[in-house]
Amino acid sequence: MEKRWKLPVWDANTVLQLQSSLKVNTVICQILVQRGIDTFEKAKQFFRPQLSDLHSPWLMKDMDLAVERVLRAFHIKEKILVYGDYDVDGTTSVACMFRFLQSVYPTVGFYIPHRYREGYGISQQGIHYAKENGFSLIISLDCGIKSIELIQYAKELSIDFIVCDHHLPDNQLPPAVAILNPKQINCNYPYKELCGCGVGFKLITALSEKLGLAASISYEYIDLVACAIAADIVPLTGENRTLAYFGLKKVNENPCVGIKALLQLAGMQKEIHINNLVFIIAPRVNAAGRMDDAKKAVQLFIEKDMQAALQLAEMLHNDNTDRKEADTTITAEALTIIENDINHIHKKTTVVYQEHWHKGVVGIVASRLIEKHYRPTIVLTKSGAYITGSARSVAGFNLYEAIYACRDYLMGYGGHFAAAGLTLKAENLSAFSQAFETAVNETIDPNLLIPEICIAAEVQLKDITLGFYNIICQMEPFGPENMQPVFLIKNLIDTGYSKIVKEEHIRFVLKQNNQTITGIGFNMAHLFPLLAAQKLIDVVCTIDLNEYMGEKNLQLRVIDVKPSA
Repeated sequence: MEKRWKLPVWDANTVLQLQSSLKVNTVICQILVQRGIDTFEKAKQFFRPQLSDLHSPWLMKDMDLAVERVLRAFHIKEKILVYGDYDVDGTTSVACMFRFLQSVYPTVGFYIPHRYREGYGISQQGIHYAKENGFSLIISLDCGIKSIELIQYAKELSIDFIVCDHHLPDNQLPPAVAILNPKQINCNYPYKELCGCGVGFKLITALSEKLGLAASISYEYIDLVACAIAADIVPLTGENRTLAYFGLKKVNENPCVGIKALLQLAGMQKEIHINNLVFIIAPRVNAAGRMDDAKKAVQLFIEKDMQAALQLAEMLHNDNTDRKEADTTITAEALTIIENDINHIHKKTTVVYQEHWHKGVVGIVASRLIEKHYRPTIVLTKSGAYITGSARSVAGFNLYEAIYACRDYLMGYGGHFAAAGLTLKAENLSAFSQAFETAVNETIDPNLLIPEICIAAEVQLKDITLGFYNIICQMEPFGPENMQPVFLIKNLIDTGYSKIVKEEHIRFVLKQNNQTITGIGFNMAHLFPLLAAQKLIDVVCTIDLNEYMGEKNLQLRVIDVKPSA
């Protein structure tokens, strides 16, 4: 698949000033300036984060009301229910809050809605559970900001809500006793991009202060906060980066029993990085809600006994195995449907439907299909009497607006710029598919249908030293708005030792002037003729450390190759 290379832009004077104060390779300074790190002080805070960098929780709107209401519940011995969504952010949020409250107060329960029976967020069934079991205060985490009618209903049943959420609020807010959300209007909290677990962590921090507990008590939960940040794809900037940095430190040194069990089951023995949380922890936790019931993810994260935790981790592991099997099977079926459509190469969208597909994985399948056919994609299945499914976009295209334009054919829809869910009647499927194709065709920039690689800087092979690599590593944890730097290296030539491995990949051995370097390019065998031609090539890549037989050598992880201009 052809890819667009987006070259970086920076202010040369700012780079020079930063380089004169940091005394590091100019390329590093170029990357930092692009990321808004343009002074010595900002660089110091970036490379050496401190827990003291975290903002006071009391800066968040309604924090005083939330703390006061929880303390009143303690005083009059109310039952408190911790309520959260079924994904990683929701389940880690609930586990953190439940563990903290239970450490200081005896009468606490938790509730996770069932993905299919109740759907996302606050449910009537959850409120009835609270009423029937005598809970008069619900702390909702990673949900609630849009649940106006249901929180009003709970109020009529004498159940109060404290909402801890990070999703963008509407103009009307729910009638909760306190709403903690840095994105709400008139909230002066300096950092707006916390995940749901991050907002809950702020409430824990404030409660700890009010109860006179040591600051270290709050940090007991920072490993779970890091998991939520990694999984929820929030920016790895500012406070999120600090929380993720110290959360990873705890994961490596002293994780909670649940995380330890998941890592042990996955056979992880090396140092854990943010991508391990994304690709090992997150899929197993999410699979619980996709394939069965997410309550067991919370049970895992609050468990204190290692043997019991290993049993729960095994359940999540099995759910993830089932999820992968469903994902692989459905993706293969969907690709066959697409490729059997004689018009598919002319389309700007993909819409596929089979009534037997598992609705827990249709969103994942949509993302898989985009890897093969890069265009806005909807994967649909049957749910009861209706058709339901998930949509995923390509970078830069507002998917939600395209679906909104087709709303006349839908019973329900919701989502945001990059992803959405929708429900429709079977008789409207064909008309909706055509309307969606038209809506996208009329509004999408054709360039957005070509995947883009954002290049951080151009380097020479002589720049790629162990010292350079070590500074890049200090930019971790990587994630949105602080991605692992992708480099452009121009005018390379094959040494003659590059080769295809396992019929799909290329093992590169390249040189520039008198410098030589190795690299690996996965699923790139089709590009081997470019090397065999013995002409100059340009490569985009990241830099890795390859460890083999006790030796450590820098290598390129090649992303794309083109002939040099």
